[in-house]
Amino acid sequence: MESAEIRRRWLSFFEERGHAVVPSASLIADDPTLLLVNAGMVPFKPYFLGETKPPASRATSVQKCVRTPDIEEVGKTTRHGTFFQMCGNFSFGDYFKEGAIKYAWELLTSSVADGGYGLEPEKLWITVYLDDDEAETIWRDVVGVPAERIQRLGKKDNFWSMGVPGPCGPCSEINYDRGPEFGVEGGPAVNDERYVEIWNLVFMQYERGAGDGKEDFPILGDLPSKNIDTGLGLERLAMILQGVQNMYETDTLRVVMDKATELTGVQYGAARGTDVSMRVVADHIRTSVMLIGDGVTPGNEGRGYVLRRIMRRAIRNMRLMGATGPVVQELVDVVINTMGQQYPELVTDRKRIETVALAEEAAFLKAVKGGTNILDTAVTETKAAGGTVLSGDKAFLLHDTWGFPIDLTLEMAAEQGLSVDEPGFRRLMQEQRDRAKADAKAKKTGHADMSAYREIADGSGATEFTGYATTQGESTIVGLLVNGVSAPAASEGDEVEVVLDRTPFYAEGGGQLADQGRIKLDSGAIINVRDVQQPVPGVSVHKGSVQVGEVTVGASAYAAIDINRRRAIARAHSATHLTHQALRDALGPTAAQAGSENSPGRFRFDFGSPNAVPGTVLTDVEQKINDVLSRELDVTAEIMSIDEAKKQGAIAEFGEKYGERVRVVTIGDFSKELCGGTHVGNTAQLGLVKLLGESSIGSGVRRVEALVGVDAYNFLAKEHTVVAQLQELVKGRPEELPEKIASMLGKLKDAEKEIEKFRAEKVLQAAAGLAENAQDIRGVALVVGTVPDGTGADDLRKLVLDVRGRIQGDRPAVVALFTTANDRPLTVIATNEAARERGLKAGDLVRTAAKTLGGGGGGKPDVAQGGGQNPAAIPEAIAAVERLVVETV
Repeated sequence: MESAEIRRRWLSFFEERGHAVVPSASLIADDPTLLLVNAGMVPFKPYFLGETKPPASRATSVQKCVRTPDIEEVGKTTRHGTFFQMCGNFSFGDYFKEGAIKYAWELLTSSVADGGYGLEPEKLWITVYLDDDEAETIWRDVVGVPAERIQRLGKKDNFWSMGVPGPCGPCSEINYDRGPEFGVEGGPAVNDERYVEIWNLVFMQYERGAGDGKEDFPILGDLPSKNIDTGLGLERLAMILQGVQNMYETDTLRVVMDKATELTGVQYGAARGTDVSMRVVADHIRTSVMLIGDGVTPGNEGRGYVLRRIMRRAIRNMRLMGATGPVVQELVDVVINTMGQQYPELVTDRKRIETVALAEEAAFLKAVKGGTNILDTAVTETKAAGGTVLSGDKAFLLHDTWGFPIDLTLEMAAEQGLSVDEPGFRRLMQEQRDRAKADAKAKKTGHADMSAYREIADGSGATEFTGYATTQGESTIVGLLVNGVSAPAASEGDEVEVVLDRTPFYAEGGGQLADQGRIKLDSGAIINVRDVQQPVPGVSVHKGSVQVGEVTVGASAYAAIDINRRRAIARAHSATHLTHQALRDALGPTAAQAGSENSPGRFRFDFGSPNAVPGTVLTDVEQKINDVLSRELDVTAEIMSIDEAKKQGAIAEFGEKYGERVRVVTIGDFSKELCGGTHVGNTAQLGLVKLLGESSIGSGVRRVEALVGVDAYNFLAKEHTVVAQLQELVKGRPEELPEKIASMLGKLKDAEKEIEKFRAEKVLQAAAGLAENAQDIRGVALVVGTVPDGTGADDLRKLVLDVRGRIQGDRPAVVALFTTANDRPLTVIATNEAARERGLKAGDLVRTAAKTLGGGGGGKPDVAQGGGQNPAAIPEAIAAVERLVVETV
């Protein structure tokens, strides 16, 4: 049974039994504590925590998941993988243990003809929590599982919680006996390789307190409403139903390994080393396609870092198996063709996915070339210092700047006889991850305990947003935090977070910055609002300071936003929509939105593109946007179902989470997007849009920055002034400026070449005199000294080589010349073959000189170059070279 059919049967089974089918959420987690969705229940977490009321009492889904904490283990075993699909059925206060157990047994053991999976009942083993008598009774007496195939396990294995105070409960796992060829008998308590877990039923019935680990926490009592959360690993079930030994041999991964074999000639199963590489490629390419499909783009932090890392590991392993050219195109196509049966959007979005993946492959192959030079220098410096371990910060630099996977650094360093400070590298990596995660969380919560926001949400519900229709209005303070802690009151000067029952303030989201303004209480107290966030869905938290008086919970208030700021942001947001559509018209659907920021009078818009956008295209896009403004198109917003929005062709932003009902913003006949932000009423209100330019912000992602309205006018006014000044200087009309300035620059460049030629000739004229005045150090001709300041590196090298060539016969020769360029000392040293035979190598001499100059250097035994920070140390460096020559010969 193919994976797509397993998925279809799951959803059909539970839909027929009253469950709402919930499409897989994006892998981009809507949770500041997570980079990516890593479990099937993550999208349902707000319902289990009581933050949001579930739309139905029963639900089912097949959720895309990515886990990367043990990424280095992927490929080494057949059990580790980064991407998986979790089939889940959920009950929110509806059925409980008996219902969940009976559903699971029915689906697994019903015949294929009847819509089930057709597993043999006698091969299924059950585990329950130590004291969960109720679950064991249901399995034994209601379902009919023999007592000898039911085992009890402890808290570590059969008790579930989210790792924080909140819902928890015992779980019951269904395991499949794969037979004696996989090990000894005795059930899952004895051998989890033979008795593989396929389905976990979690019975959420308790509330847990604070504690560490999986076992050390107290149970505080029963939950008011009992819930069900189950998870079946689709890949594990596919392994069983397809009769293969591990997940890498299932239909969705085996085809990727087959393609890798076609590209490299390496057969899976031929050798352990290449088997590891095969599994890495299959897993990582599939995960990469799924991440790119959900809008992740390669980068150096967050989700982008995860994607970049796994893509580069896959490419690296293809090269280890012998691939010499680009391989990503064909591997990505195989994944899209296979996974597209379950996720049709991959097929629809094929071109964009391929564009991003190919750009990252090209960037990595270029990085390997550039990073290799950096690594060679680091290895040379380490050896010169007598070290045998490449420092962790060097490995981190290669990884962070050049995208070198750590295993690549380890291998290449080992080839040159060095080990790598892995603990130091991993410490720096962890510090980087911790900073990124802390920054994301702090932005949303301001370091406050999330439970404080949830308590406010439980007590007063969601904040009503009135800002679409009004910019001010009456409200009541329903929540107050001082320094992240709930408080009944706050005084003048306090930094506060305020929750209102209704507000005109827009909370930051969808790329739009938050409103600012004031909240005034009936008592005369005033709060200056600087920011608004939604740390808990639906609850707007106004962050600011008490300017006057005392603020109390329950007080009546009047909230008013800064109208001028709102209008400027609205203009920017509407301009962003116009820019998005104009770019898609010019570049195609691959120019999909990858992020944005709408601030007063300006915006930036990130979009997918493998290459820079030509200036002529950008000019056409700008012209098109401003043509739309002149058409005075109305901007309207309408609430509709997500399906209706898609039918109308509305564009959705990657990574955004949408409910069943969505808000669609339409700009005349030009643009239609899903958007919760604020906008102008008519395009004429924008006045003018000026694109400042575009640049790269990551592999396959470009950024346009622009000004809107008065800000755009002021920019053009300044440009006009500059043009007028240039006209006066070059005595020409505006349209003549490019030609006249180009002519002037050409003449200047020609003059600089003549000056450089003269300087080089003057430097080389000194070659004969330097060679004639060479010192004799025990038969070695030593030329050492300085040349005029300002001599460039190329000229200095030419002079050194010229002097070396003028020393007659087979006489050993060392030429070491120094200069100062751009306030920094520079040296080039060369030796001839006779000198090298006597142990005099240019690289050794340069390192000695550069160390004295406060810098570094390196090169080949015949010629090397170095530099430093201290020009005043040149005499000392000359003396150091002379001493080393004397000591060597």
